[in-house]
Amino acid sequence: MPDNTRGRRLPPGSASEGDADALVTSLLTASRTLVGVSARSLAEVEETVTVTQFRTLVVLAGHGAMTLVRLSRLLEVNSSTAQRQVDRLLGLGLVSRRENPEDRREVRVDLTAEGARIVSTVTRRRRGAIAAIVRRMPEGQRDALISALEAFALAAGEPLAEVDAAGRLGW
Repeated sequence: MPDNTRGRRLPPGSASEGDADALVTSLLTASRTLVGVSARSLAEVEETVTVTQFRTLVVLAGHGAMTLVRLSRLLEVNSSTAQRQVDRLLGLGLVSRRENPEDRREVRVDLTAEGARIVSTVTRRRRGAIAAIVRRMPEGQRDALISALEAFALAAGEPLAEVDAAGRLGW
């Protein structure tokens, strides 16, 4: 793993607490790459939705209809911020807001067909771009990357995407 801060290459399996900075640097570089892929995959719909709005659509696609309180928790924003996102997405016709038939005091937010189409299109583009990068990697390093990224996601509390569910997560 390259360590640009010290100009040396770390052997596989040698990242100790002392090498945490090298690992963080590598993850930041990978993150920058993935943000670039994300931005390019949103390019055709960026006039329609922002990155933040797209994240809201992805959460709804992955979890289904939900209350605003739950949405704000999943987005890790306060309720008023989530409400503003929902209002903008309602205006664009990408989400719907309905009373819960089982509890009329509760309002549920869900994707519309157009919102789901945008998530699917952007996710397909993103998946294709990432697949092209992976194909350029040496085959012998792919398994190690899978293990490392799964460990990273688990440490962050992020659920692992299954191959068939990956399209649903989209982010």
